[in-house]
Amino acid sequence: MNVREVKAYVHRNRIADVVNALANAGFKNLTVIDVEGLLNALDAKEQSYSVEIGQKVVTEVKLELVCDTENRTAEAVALIREHAKTGQPSAGWIYITEIQSAIEITA
Repeated sequence: MNVREVKAYVHRNRIADVVNALANAGFKNLTVIDVEGLLNALDAKEQSYSVEIGQKVVTEVKLELVCDTENRTAEAVALIREHAKTGQPSAGWIYITEIQSAIEITA
């Protein structure tokens, strides 16, 4: 089994382009979650202050998908990198993790 999970943290205003690119390339079962993080804000309107952590945060999006081959993993990473760009030096992060096993939930 050579399954990998790809997690990406990207700016909210780029997620639609990323999801569309992945869907057009045949990726399915994407998970998209709003999270607060410490990415560099694109502008002051994008930031808010988090009382819980005592810092300014940005609402960003965590994207998760599972790839069943090394080639599909590389393709997903390339699409995310291309479509998540913001024009800033750092526009987010991508993490790749090996999956030990995957178990389908059935009826």
